[in-house]
Amino acid sequence: MAWILLFCAGLLEVAWAVGLKYTEGFTRLWPSVGTLAAMAASLALLGLAVRSLPLGTAYAIWTGIGAVGTVALGIALFGEAATPARLGCVALIVAGIVGLKLVGDGH
Repeated sequence: MAWILLFCAGLLEVAWAVGLKYTEGFTRLWPSVGTLAAMAASLALLGLAVRSLPLGTAYAIWTGIGAVGTVALGIALFGEAATPARLGCVALIVAGIVGLKLVGDGH
């Protein structure tokens, strides 16, 4: 269950990171409200997940999901560059996430 909470927290991190673009510096009310709600929900779910997951692993996976998802949506929604070097760096992040999941907490 903790891994599901962590995954959902990561998806919400992507939502608020992308939402920042739509807030236009927090000058637009509803995108700002949605972004702040996603931030709060993401942190709340992360907090629940770390009750039973190792903190370092959970935090790294949470930020990794956020980073990879935000890069992917930046490419898809905002036409950001999808160069081989950039995609290679994203692949390294994914490899790190998978590695952390596989090694668990070291016990």
